[in-house]
Amino acid sequence: MSARDVIPSSLAEQIDSAAQAVEARVLAWRRDLHQHPELGNREFRTAAIVAAHLRELGLDEVRTEVAHTGVIGVLKGALPGPTVALRADMDGLPVTEQVDVPFASKARTQWNGEEVGVMHACGHDCHVAILMGVAEVLSGLRGQLRGTVKFIFQPAEEGAPEGEEGGAKMMIQQGALEKPLPQAIFGLHVTSRLPVGIIGYRPGPTMASTDRFSITIHGKQTHGAAPWLGVDPIVTAAQVVLGLQTVVSRGVDIAREPAVVTMGMIRGGVRENIIPDEVEMRGTIRSFDEDMRDDIHQRVTTLAESISRGSRAGCTVCINKNYPVTINDPALTEAMVPTLERVAGPGRCQLVPKVTGAEDFSFFQRVIPGLFFFVGVTPEGIDPAKTYSNHSPKFFADERGLVVGVRALAHLASDFLESDATAR
Repeated sequence: MSARDVIPSSLAEQIDSAAQAVEARVLAWRRDLHQHPELGNREFRTAAIVAAHLRELGLDEVRTEVAHTGVIGVLKGALPGPTVALRADMDGLPVTEQVDVPFASKARTQWNGEEVGVMHACGHDCHVAILMGVAEVLSGLRGQLRGTVKFIFQPAEEGAPEGEEGGAKMMIQQGALEKPLPQAIFGLHVTSRLPVGIIGYRPGPTMASTDRFSITIHGKQTHGAAPWLGVDPIVTAAQVVLGLQTVVSRGVDIAREPAVVTMGMIRGGVRENIIPDEVEMRGTIRSFDEDMRDDIHQRVTTLAESISRGSRAGCTVCINKNYPVTINDPALTEAMVPTLERVAGPGRCQLVPKVTGAEDFSFFQRVIPGLFFFVGVTPEGIDPAKTYSNHSPKFFADERGLVVGVRALAHLASDFLESDATAR
């Protein structure tokens, strides 16, 4: 049996009613969290608020300090059944907010040795508030709920500080998916790429893998007036940057899957008339296929080393795999799309294109089947293609999308537990 076979029941109606009743609290939580954002592995205040709320609801278990600041709550329904997990990420970004709202962030902190502004520029404040609302909705209906719901509030989705571990991978290592093991996991992301209240989904590869790379060109310092006496790493670096543009355009079958190689930072030299010893470059690689991912890594390395060797320069290439491809389980997605369609309403649940952004929700999907979907938060009347994107200091979320997220996660959990229990 799939969610398509689950007929909307009195429980479904009660979920919707409870979601509407909790909406004002969800908005209040979101605004408070937005005004007090915290960076990865430092979400102390956020975690304390979440844990206090889950304990207040009387959940059967509340575990804290998972992967530094993560919180896990376990809700056991009154009826027998399987286990499902719901996940929300908690961290903000080192971005100085430029949105004119009464609850705008003024926070500043240290990040990797620099003083930075802090902002929920990616909407994780919305995700936390939504899942807190879902916990309240489902705990209030536990007498009619099958199985077990595990609420996972995850730190450091945007990455841990340098020298630290964190995020979904560390939560899994510390048992987030154990005792009990969920049969499926659901997560969402608010997005400026969709109008408010629209739900977007995609089966299979949905968000790209992300890898960080650095290339250091080692030259020989000399006077800028006599370049022949040294080895110019700046010119070599420029040739490497241009050469990297051919890795995807000429070396990857983009008819099969898209890919991206972007150079985001170049640093070298201190004076206009001195050719420096070395130049450092950093960039990112995105792909949707693991074999293609490895092939791109090899091509980047070979090209950079070969160009450098041809210029008599040395070259050090370092590529670090970060997040794997976010792959929505096709069978789970097909089974749960009717639930999303019912929540969104006629014509408001859409198949969306692949996203070259990345998500560490992908680590959960490597252990159990998962579905990650999107909820639009761009105000009506504004073209999503022209508005400020997630991660922008001007990112704005229309809060009318939050109750849609609460309803979506609550219905997904209920329908999955009901359909999976019936199938057994």
